[in-house]
Amino acid sequence: MRHRKRGRKLGRNPSHQRALLRNLASALILTERDAEDEKNAPKVKGRIVTTFHKAKEVRPLVEKCVTIACRALPHQEAADSLAPDADRHTEGWRAWRNSSRWQEWNQAIAPVVAARRRALRLLGDKLAVQVLFDEIAPRFADRPGGYTRVLELAEPRLGDGGRQAILEFVGTHDRKRRKSQKPAFEPDAPEEQPEKPPLQDEVRSLEEGG
Repeated sequence: MRHRKRGRKLGRNPSHQRALLRNLASALILTERDAEDEKNAPKVKGRIVTTFHKAKEVRPLVEKCVTIACRALPHQEAADSLAPDADRHTEGWRAWRNSSRWQEWNQAIAPVVAARRRALRLLGDKLAVQVLFDEIAPRFADRPGGYTRVLELAEPRLGDGGRQAILEFVGTHDRKRRKSQKPAFEPDAPEEQPEKPPLQDEVRSLEEGG
């Protein structure tokens, strides 16, 4: 019995499970990078297609990595305000390096370095961590959670008939809902009623007939 044991085994041993989830999370994040070569460019940015159960299992890992990167943004902004304008190993940079401002910058950048190292332990890919902190985190800075979605596909996978699903970041491929508007019909023209004869004519016709 698997009492109090979270997660899906996915037919793999624990080390293979962790490697699978790391690779899937890194693959999703790397689709957001700007590929220099068109051959290596992803088909659709911010989206991967995998099996339904793998997508459900890797989604918490991606959400956790994005949260770590978003929490490091204020510290990165504080460090950027204290960073020098001069290039490295120049006279201006050496003066900044020997000043007290470098100590302030060092304290401000420390949480960012710790966050990047933590994300690197989870993902295992330096390029994916760079894309996560530089491109994805600023986009979700004001979002409290729910950075990804899972959409199940109707067509099964060829070969074994497995359930396929799309794992993608929100905000890029959102489906916009439109309010249904009732069609505006023109009002029907009133029917023309036959004119009634005057009252005197009716009385005369009755007297003549009577």
